[in-house]
Amino acid sequence: MNGTMPALPAGLTVADVAHASKGRVVGRGDLALTRLDTLEHADTGTLTFIRSRGYAHMWPGSRASAALVTADIEVPGHDPDRRALIVVDDADLAMLALLGLTQRAESSPPTGVHSSAVVDPGAQVDPTAWVGPLCVVERGAAVGPGARLVSGVRVGKGARVGSGSLLHHGVTVYERCVIGASCVLHAGVVIGADGFGYRPDPAGKGVVKVPHIGNVEVGDHVEIGANACIDRAKFGTTSIGAGTKIDNLVQIAHNCTVGRSCLICGQAALAGSVTLGDGVVIGGQVGIADNVTIGAGARLGAQSGVMADVEPGQTVLGTPARPGREALRNWAAISRIADSLQILREAVARVRRDAGLAPDKPQDTRP
Repeated sequence: MNGTMPALPAGLTVADVAHASKGRVVGRGDLALTRLDTLEHADTGTLTFIRSRGYAHMWPGSRASAALVTADIEVPGHDPDRRALIVVDDADLAMLALLGLTQRAESSPPTGVHSSAVVDPGAQVDPTAWVGPLCVVERGAAVGPGARLVSGVRVGKGARVGSGSLLHHGVTVYERCVIGASCVLHAGVVIGADGFGYRPDPAGKGVVKVPHIGNVEVGDHVEIGANACIDRAKFGTTSIGAGTKIDNLVQIAHNCTVGRSCLICGQAALAGSVTLGDGVVIGGQVGIADNVTIGAGARLGAQSGVMADVEPGQTVLGTPARPGREALRNWAAISRIADSLQILREAVARVRRDAGLAPDKPQDTRP
């Protein structure tokens, strides 16, 4: 049993879950459900889910009491007298809805200011907010209703944290930056550090730092993964649109504009003044050159190096990034180069032999 998994509300049954998820019960609707877990870690009272045919074969060996299962998946070895399947249109989506029913073992989140926190007299902290241990809220900053600063969070001068937002351990929000409502910033996120701007020193003595006097504004319902960094603008604003989700270890440089409901996967990096339209999806380890515009709904495959604008709705792959079908054709051609070279060598050897010429000497390819 995985004892760290969250509990379900007391008294919940299979029938209750089926009603909430608009599902159909195959088996016992009266079974009590106490928690959620995966097929392999489930035990009596556990609700799990079967999202694909690859997982369906694990059901007979699982100890789970019930499972959400997508309607077109056949589950072998099911005993309806002992357990239950809840058949839904999409098990993933149904499970997402049920996650909202889970409750952590701890009590309701506290309100107020922890004794070890430092709040400047000129800051505003709503009475329903929580400023946790070792947090710092500087002069002119504002923390909205129901916002939670877990611990070690720093909110700089004049910065704002919107209502209901959750800032986990060690988050830093630099001066004058804005976090919208109902945002989640995971541990180590840095909002508003200086952009990476340098120019050669006219005197020939290294480089000169370019000051960055703008800010960052994060829209409502944005989630930012651990240790991601969003840099302040040189002047103006680096902006993140409402509903965008940013993975761990993402770098977004100065003066970028990210649209609404974008998905940016881990270790992606946006150089300065990149613009993303709404609904852009960026795979892991993608790099985007400065001043590039990515149209709404575009998709950038993992590890793509994007050096030019991408049209709305287009999918690009590779480095330098090319339209998806073209990139796949290029990769297929590259994979055949070794065989093609061998065929060419054999053809050259035949021609030389037919012409009575001596064979070519093997080339020494050693370094």
